Amino acid sequence: MFRRRRAQLPRPSTATSLLMQPGMRFSTSLAPSPMPLPPRRTRAQVAAASAASSSAIPQLNPPATKRRRKDNTATTPAGSLYETSLAPSVSALPTTGPSSAAFARKALASKAYQNGFNAGTTSIKQWPTTVPSVSTESVRDSHSSQVSNRPPSTVCDDKEGHYIIKQDDIIHNRVVRLLGQGTFGKVVEAIDMVHPLYSSNGGRSHLRPNTDYPPNAGRVAIKIIRAVPKYRDASKIEIRVLKRLKESDPQNTRNCIHYLETFDHRNHICIVTQLLGQCLYDFLKENQFTPFPRRHIQDFARSLLDILHDLQLIHTDLKPENILLVDSSYDARPMPPGLGRVSRGQSRHILRNTSIRLIDFGSATFSDEYHSTVVCTRHYRAPEIILGLGWSFPCDAFSLGCILVELYTGVALFQTHDNLEHLAMMEKVMGKMPERLCKQGQRYKPEFFTTTKGAVKLNFPNRGVSAQSKKEVKEQIIPNTDIINQDFLDLVQRLLNPDPNTRITVREALKHRYFSHAVPIEW
Repeated sequence: MFRRRRAQLPRPSTATSLLMQPGMRFSTSLAPSPMPLPPRRTRAQVAAASAASSSAIPQLNPPATKRRRKDNTATTPAGSLYETSLAPSVSALPTTGPSSAAFARKALASKAYQNGFNAGTTSIKQWPTTVPSVSTESVRDSHSSQVSNRPPSTVCDDKEGHYIIKQDDIIHNRVVRLLGQGTFGKVVEAIDMVHPLYSSNGGRSHLRPNTDYPPNAGRVAIKIIRAVPKYRDASKIEIRVLKRLKESDPQNTRNCIHYLETFDHRNHICIVTQLLGQCLYDFLKENQFTPFPRRHIQDFARSLLDILHDLQLIHTDLKPENILLVDSSYDARPMPPGLGRVSRGQSRHILRNTSIRLIDFGSATFSDEYHSTVVCTRHYRAPEIILGLGWSFPCDAFSLGCILVELYTGVALFQTHDNLEHLAMMEKVMGKMPERLCKQGQRYKPEFFTTTKGAVKLNFPNRGVSAQSKKEVKEQIIPNTDIINQDFLDLVQRLLNPDPNTRITVREALKHRYFSHAVPIEW
């Protein structure tokens, strides 16, 4: 009932199957002997093919904005307020003084997701473990709006309203370095130079300038919003959500990004949060898109369900990029035969710690507030959103189902940029949509449906559908290897139920029998 496509380049692009055929990659050592996989199409090729077919066939809707994921880059864009990644290990940090600020490192690839964050990228420098010496006379009170080591007359913004970050900049008594930038602004890592420091867990420690800092001690992430009214206004929405989360959970037991403070600097709203590790997508990518071990997937699933259960708000943008590791350090283990598309002799990265934090609440909505028409990044979007039927808490459950499949296979479940094709892929994965849902969808999206002998069904394929699109929507059956996989599949199927009224709730999912299994160590 589940499918997956083949492609032409080595970058994994999608998995439209939850269970895989022999020869496909498994997150378990109990899988059948694999066969070599042909290379698969990249996401860029998918978008190009979709755009070409759309221009050639006027009756098709144009594809949605492409969700960019660059695989061969050494830069890290910061799309959302905290969508940036740190090094997986701190052992490589230089231990010398200010001169080591010029050290370059390979950036952890992220991306500016389709909801307005099509951003440029900025190379990442290594951060010295010794803080540069700065005279405290150049630093004013931390509550001032112009605390800086730059003269007041200095031009600090570019023509687009982004704050210009310079090496060893001081912003509110903090030395900063650029991590990346996106449409909404820039994300920097910062170390407090004078005042008590925020540690990674939200506590404080007193460290003086020129002190050798232990890894991440006193370091925070600061989102510097563009000095443009619409972006300042948008940032206030997330600040409000983060403050409410902190008020209801001051000890941060919900495992969300921990808000520390907000200040205004040269007309830029700055949001300070704890500093975290890589996002799950970056870790997957650095690991050659090798699936996570099944024990880690179970940990992630339980943690995400716990977070969603306690939040009492709809996140609306769940995806691997918005799930950050607290600690990105790992152990290198030999790659099991047939697992991952890597050369012989290369190793597999196994996380030492599976603790995670949920970030990016810029689109989060409380149930009694206004709901915009389209939410969620394309690949994790629930069918009720595509059909314009409205949405609520169940849309987060659907996104979580897509994420779990991606962690299990290493590639995204639904790779498309066309609404009709997306719905057709869902039918192949989850079975036919309920007639009630089709009839409701026909009222809002009549172009997606056809009526045959009184029955309403998806109008796919039709004469306007390209051959490649038809090829993408295939059904492939793969074996259930053991009881753990069977229960994992059952949970995912319930999360991906196309009908939001009967989709499993987060509370029910936490009680699913999948979490009763003690998943064995498989590395």
